[in-house]
Amino acid sequence: MEARKEPETRPEQDARSFDLFQPTDEHRMLRRTLRDFVEREVEPQALEHDRHERFNLELFRKTGELGLLGITVPAEDGGGGMDPIAAVIVHEELSSSDPGFCLAYLAHALLFVNNFYRNSNEDQRSRYLAKVVSGEWLGGMCMSEPDVGTDVLGMKTRAVKKGEKYLLTGRKMWITNGSIDEKTLGDIFLVYAKTEGADGKDKLSSFLVRKGAAGFSLGQKIKDKTGMRASSTAELVFDAAEVPVLDRLGAEGDALMHMMRNLEIERVGLAAMSLGIGRRCVEVMSRYANDRKAFGKPIRDFGQIQRYIGRSYASWKAARTYVYDVARRMDLSRPGNRLDSDGVKLVAAEMGKEVADNAIQVLGGYGYVGEYVVERLWRDAKLLEIGGGTMEAHEKNITKDLSQDVSRGLGE
Repeated sequence: MEARKEPETRPEQDARSFDLFQPTDEHRMLRRTLRDFVEREVEPQALEHDRHERFNLELFRKTGELGLLGITVPAEDGGGGMDPIAAVIVHEELSSSDPGFCLAYLAHALLFVNNFYRNSNEDQRSRYLAKVVSGEWLGGMCMSEPDVGTDVLGMKTRAVKKGEKYLLTGRKMWITNGSIDEKTLGDIFLVYAKTEGADGKDKLSSFLVRKGAAGFSLGQKIKDKTGMRASSTAELVFDAAEVPVLDRLGAEGDALMHMMRNLEIERVGLAAMSLGIGRRCVEVMSRYANDRKAFGKPIRDFGQIQRYIGRSYASWKAARTYVYDVARRMDLSRPGNRLDSDGVKLVAAEMGKEVADNAIQVLGGYGYVGEYVVERLWRDAKLLEIGGGTMEAHEKNITKDLSQDVSRGLGE
């Protein structure tokens, strides 16, 4: 008699059981770890560090102890060995409590560590990787300048080769982790600068610049920001700053590709920060609407309040699905994700600000003060419409990419 075959799993069963937001046990464990860390370590300090515009270096180093600072670095090189979904989980969970601190984390873990790892050689990794993955050193990335933001190719910082070193001259502005306090630089930076090619044309190159390099100094710590006050923002000055040739990443002219590839994971990380903001605001306004009474009944029974809560939840869930789907498909080793990495940041950044605004409206006067959190999240959310690419830049990029291949963008 022929053995009875087990019924095959139907595709729809696989689809229902797949968890987009934490597809593996490793992702689930990471989220549980982050939830506990945020409740125990991040939330108690968030309000005070925002009020005093102070970066929490001790807390930053605890993320290194958890293995979060090199989350996208392969395990064999001392990193977390995880994927873009894991990076999204970390940014979502940290930002549900302290987006300002999370921005400092992103500047180090994605803008520096991920960028450095993908474009460095073995010698450079042997000298620097362990220090930045552990949190011993604080890193950042230098792209924007006082007169140059979205138009990165208009930057004026220049590197001139002199024997076995380069001399970098220029200023970089709005640098997250540029300083630890008013007088102390961060430890190491990935700096984009122009170099002159053999054909006489300018090319974009990237360099590692350490604190203490001759000619490198802190211009100013930027104060009185609207939001993200728990991260430090600074102007950095390069006055013929000396950088060894050994600390150039790749060949001269390689940096444009380095930059474009890393901007993609940066934008997904920033979009994930909006998810954290949105989720926390939905939680706060829902609980408040249950507890607060007006005219003898909970305010959740009023249509105006239901509109704020219902639309906030739906827009948060839609953005979250888009962000995790894009992260699921990302390949950090190569570019080609710009259409949707711009798309998720465009959608999520707008969602985060709108949901935070809705939460303030539901809470009324209580929402307008720091004690109830949503006021701080509302201020923090605005930066996500500016930093890492403006909303207008994302709209331009999406339109350009669709004009070149609309069928790819629409999944045909």
